[in-house]
Amino acid sequence: MDMKVYDRNLAGAAATGSTRTEGAQTTPGSSGRTQSSSQTASGDQVELSGTLGRLSAALSSQGTARAARVAALAHAYRSGTYEPNSAGTAKGLVAEALSAGSGQ
Repeated sequence: MDMKVYDRNLAGAAATGSTRTEGAQTTPGSSGRTQSSSQTASGDQVELSGTLGRLSAALSSQGTARAARVAALAHAYRSGTYEPNSAGTAKGLVAEALSAGSGQ
């Protein structure tokens, strides 16, 4: 992940910037990667690489997959075909209790 910090005026960072320019742009030499950049009135600038976008997409797809799994389990439960794994549930409860107890 590329990170650049431009600090032209450290005192300006404490002030609240009322003017801000934001946008996504492809920078020369970045192999077509899109970067999000933001600049305040004081001249401070932040650029985030495409890695942040890929991370956001991965988290979003994980949430979508989890929602689909919950919907499938709900359907199985409503139709009477859901068969819980009692051994797996017991192992999970004991593991959770042990990890909570070791943190104290």
